[in-house]
Parts: sequence; structure tokens; C-alpha cells
Amino acid sequence: MIEPNFRPTRRAVLTAALGIGVLAALPGVARAGTGGANGSLAFDGDALLSAGGTLSTSTDGGATWSERALPGRVLALATHRDRPGRVVAGLAEGGVGFSEDGGATWRVGTAGLPDGAVNAVAIGSRDPDLIYAAIPGDGLYKSEDAGESWTLAMDRPWLDEAERDPLALVSVDLDTGMGGIWIYAGTETGLTRVPDCFCRWQDVQPGNAMDALVAGDAPPPENPLPAGEPVLSLASSPSSPERLYAALPSGLWASRDGGVVWTQIVEESASAVAVHPEDETYVAAIVGDALKLSRDSGMTWTAAAAK
Repeated sequence: MIEPNFRPTRRAVLTAALGIGVLAALPGVARAGTGGANGSLAFDGDALLSAGGTLSTSTDGGATWSERALPGRVLALATHRDRPGRVVAGLAEGGVGFSEDGGATWRVGTAGLPDGAVNAVAIGSRDPDLIYAAIPGDGLYKSEDAGESWTLAMDRPWLDEAERDPLALVSVDLDTGMGGIWIYAGTETGLTRVPDCFCRWQDVQPGNAMDALVAGDAPPPENPLPAGEPVLSLASSPSSPERLYAALPSGLWASRDGGVVWTQIVEESASAVAVHPEDETYVAAIVGDALKLSRDSGMTWTAAAAK
């Protein structure tokens, strides 16, 4: 167990100053983890993981499930194609859980993290030891040593005249034009991204990060996600990183060009989404209160067996 390193944070100050609400009060958030599906999804190789109060795993496409214990209530999951068995979990009680055996055993990393729930996590697409964690009311933290220590990477995104909490994170292996890749964040009012040099949060737009800095006012996305909606979950396909999926209260959305143009593929409220690391057409999503699977990029869906 990694010992916690408690320190004063900005969380209480920002919460009081900005009037940050409880995440469960956002449309759609309270649905996650209820009914027949847990609240977070990820693929660990061919294994599908679904986590909330417990970790459910399926290696046969959702036909059967096994249960494993968790180090706490999980708000977010992340895995990495190049590190089979590694599972990273954002914990409601604070800290980040790490498993190297597909969730059979866990340790918890807190050194350098402030108090507070970790409601979004991501693993660096080019470095499985690089972990990102978002803490409501505080900011985006990173660990370069697989959770042994943490530092503040970036303040929260500024959207619609206020700082916004990331509700979902994903590291996307698309060149930024500044020598790095992108970290996408879904917030309570929309989607944003930042190069992993952490120079500035930017709207998702055509071109690269350098183009946006030079141009100042860059062109907006051609067909963005619905304005003002919380983006509850994000997934990028490692085998085709320009293909993104987003879960919103309005439904499940897909992009084939890194988030410039989005198409709605499910009209019912969605709260979580994951994509297979080697097959960008194999998608899992929590739609309504049910876990559903698609093998054709969301054109058709089947319901997974109850866990």
C-alpha cells in the first residue's frame, strides 16, 4: 500500500468560491452504476471489465461474468493495450487503485494527490506508466511512475465562463504538432483537450495545437457534440486512435476524425463506453441501465447477460 501524503489543497476553496455541485446531480450521472450495469467500463485485452461497487469481468463477450473485489467504489477505469493485466481505477473515497493482474489484487496510490474523489483516469497512450487523474474542484494530476507519486499537471478546463471538472479522460495517440499527443477531457458542459505538454486547454478543432496557438481564434468543429451537455465517458481506439466514442445523456456519439465531426449512434441516454484495444468496431456501452455490445462500430447492439 502506498502511504497517503496529505497536504492543503485548493479543493475546498474552489468549491466554496465557484459553487461546484455534486457530480451525481448532473443529468445522467446518477444513472451510472444502477440497475443491471455497473458504472465504468474498460477492455483488458479481450476481457471486458465493468466496475462500480464490485468488479465484474467477462472473457466471452458478456455471456458469463465473474466477480472480484475492489479497493473502494470505482468512478472510472483505464487499461492499456501494451500492459495486459494493468487496471487503473479512480476511487470515490480518494486515491487511485492499481492492479497488475486484471483486478485480482490491488494497491492504492495517493502520494501527492489531494483529498477528494478521483472521478476520471487515463493511461498515457504511448507510456503505460504515465497515469492521469482528475479530482473535482482541484485539477488534473499525473504520475510518471505508475502511481508511486503524483504532481499537478494542469488546472481544470475553462469552459462557458467557468472552470469545469473533467468527468472523463482519455489519452489519444494523435500528434499535436507540438511534439506530443492529446489528452481529451469530457466536462459537465462539453469536450475539450490539451497537448501533453500542458500548455493550454483547447477546443477540439481541425488542425493541430500549434495551428491553434498561431491562429488565435481557430475554426470550430464541423459537427461538434451537443452544446452544454455533460460528457460522461470517452473512449479512443488504440488500433485506430482517430476514432472516438462519447457517452452523453442525449446518447452515444462517435467520431472518425479525432472529434471534429460527431455522429449520434444511439439515441438513448448513455453513461459509459469502452472500445476493444485491437478492434475499433467492438464497442461496449452502458445505455440506459443496460450493458450493450456492438461488433460493427455501433450500427447494431446486443444486450450482455445480467451479472
